[in-house]
Amino acid sequence: MNIEQARFNMIEQQIRPWNVLDADVLQLLAVIKREDFMPAAHKGLAFADLEIPLLGSSEDAMRLGQCTLAPRLEARLLQDLAVQAHETVLEIGAGSGFMAALLAHRAHRVLTLEIVPELVTMARENLRKAGIQNAEVRLGDGAQPVPAQGRYDAILLSGSVAEVPHNLLALLNIGARLAAIVGEEPVMRATVITRVNQAEFTTTQNWDTVAPRLLNFPEPSRFKF
Repeated sequence: MNIEQARFNMIEQQIRPWNVLDADVLQLLAVIKREDFMPAAHKGLAFADLEIPLLGSSEDAMRLGQCTLAPRLEARLLQDLAVQAHETVLEIGAGSGFMAALLAHRAHRVLTLEIVPELVTMARENLRKAGIQNAEVRLGDGAQPVPAQGRYDAILLSGSVAEVPHNLLALLNIGARLAAIVGEEPVMRATVITRVNQAEFTTTQNWDTVAPRLLNFPEPSRFKF
């Protein structure tokens, strides 16, 4: 496989056609080596338009959210979040550490939470090998109240949820944004919520997709007869 040609094709044939037009994002995807963040058995799939299992079988990984997002979703979320160099970012769902690496190149500091100990180890090692020093991987359940670390300028949920939890919105600075994929199959909405002031938020939903669930976030109740 010609790695650089595969990377070029991913950017030009998958990502750019998905309305990812931010030149800085596209350049970052050309520089950060996605294949280095994939399990050895799946490095050949690093540039494919699909979720890649990080632990166990593909079926189990999808069910448990132990997989990457597709490259076009990673890129579009990164573009939507529009992280600036002075900002502090919280990510829920570190996975392999690839999204944290992308965020770290744009932000001042990144804290990423991961609920699976094996993935914490994987993400830490991948970030270390990539020479990224402003991203911290911490074992934790993002569905639970995050320990006091101040507030954040941007929050990214690297997986889908039925609804955005209020405890995460409370961690946003004024003017800060939270990006998540929200809803239920077959259609979910990419959602960006901006904190206008202490009590007011605005929401935009510009595109539809489907993504694996993050663990432990509440699901809507369903009546049973």
